Amino acid sequence: MSDVSAALGVRLYPDLVEPGGLAPALAQTATAHQLDVGRVTAPEQGRSRFTCAEMTSDRGVVCVSLGAQARYFMIDLRVDGEVQARGDATDLLQVAQVAAAWRAGTTLAELTARYPFMEEMRRHPVAHAG
Repeated sequence: MSDVSAALGVRLYPDLVEPGGLAPALAQTATAHQLDVGRVTAPEQGRSRFTCAEMTSDRGVVCVSLGAQARYFMIDLRVDGEVQARGDATDLLQVAQVAAAWRAGTTLAELTARYPFMEEMRRHPVAHAG
């Protein structure tokens, strides 16, 4: 069994083995559907190089990782290191669509309306001294 197969769990993610992991599979999916997700990167070493992907834009970072017990893709939209929205998608195309929409300037409200599996992270309002 290859490193990729062992890291991914062939039973859950057989479609990610041949491209070499999540990041290359996500890049291929985006290209096949003509979605601009920017450059897709992965950590350089360890199991996470097959199971994690990041797409960075002027708006922040879209981080994607794999579910371990069931097939799903965990998506975090981060701005300045803070998670603004997160969700779990079951299809790699959905992940690419979310990343492309975010990169294109879609607001969090529009994004969560269009992709119901995404949830905006509520911030506790800070009381302003009057």
